[in-house]
Amino acid sequence: MPNYYARRSAQKVYRYDSLEGITGSKDVSKETWLFACPHDDDIAIGGGLWMKAACEAGADVHLLAATDGRMGYCTPEEKDTIVRTRAAELIDSCAALGLTDQNKIHLLGFPDCDLGQYVGRRPAVAGDPQTAGHTGLQNAFVERLRAIKPHRLFMPSPMDYHPDHQIVHNEMQISLFHANGAIWPELGGPTDVPEVYEMAIYCDFPEPPDLQLTCDDATFQAKLDAIAAYKSQKQIDALVQKVKDAGAVEYLREVNFKFYSATAYLHLFED
Repeated sequence: MPNYYARRSAQKVYRYDSLEGITGSKDVSKETWLFACPHDDDIAIGGGLWMKAACEAGADVHLLAATDGRMGYCTPEEKDTIVRTRAAELIDSCAALGLTDQNKIHLLGFPDCDLGQYVGRRPAVAGDPQTAGHTGLQNAFVERLRAIKPHRLFMPSPMDYHPDHQIVHNEMQISLFHANGAIWPELGGPTDVPEVYEMAIYCDFPEPPDLQLTCDDATFQAKLDAIAAYKSQKQIDALVQKVKDAGAVEYLREVNFKFYSATAYLHLFED
């Protein structure tokens, strides 16, 4: 059974049998999709079915994880090895969803649970994750956005309970603005602003989602296998159980990402 897609509007629900239909794309195989998250396991949980569908449709799929996962250890013995363990688990998880090119898995290496210290951009010091002599999430995000040039970008909801998720959402939005302009030329040339979508991982969407993907049992099992690849992450068992209970479905919320223009409010003051 193929995937089935639905788009919700205020008036009705529209149904499609392809990614081209649900996205309005002429050919998804000619697009680049970037799934951006704070932690390596977030995409499998919140967007694994969409990522698998994109891989199967021939899109150029990339995954970006901002943190190194160092705080995800569940036993004292794992503390010194968890970063390497999670990096290996990410490769296995991505393979379960169809992403097998390790060059398209981008690990930025910022300290897990400490992203608040890396908001913005500043000159790097010893020990900082750095590009072009600078560090910070905006520095890294702008460089990756300009290098990857995604047509579609997927990231966590701004309402997720985990502070790292909120920070990644906020920093990615301003990074889209920076990447579209001429600032910081050492990070590459300007790129177009992609279509932006939000995933729900830890909590509900801030507003109802717009897009739905449903799939067969075999495809859903691939998502479960992708999550199960994170054997070290025993603390997410309750979250994984909710994924299983919900079944073979995922949702996205489209973000009307655009830059401010005063013309949007002229009609409010017309006679």
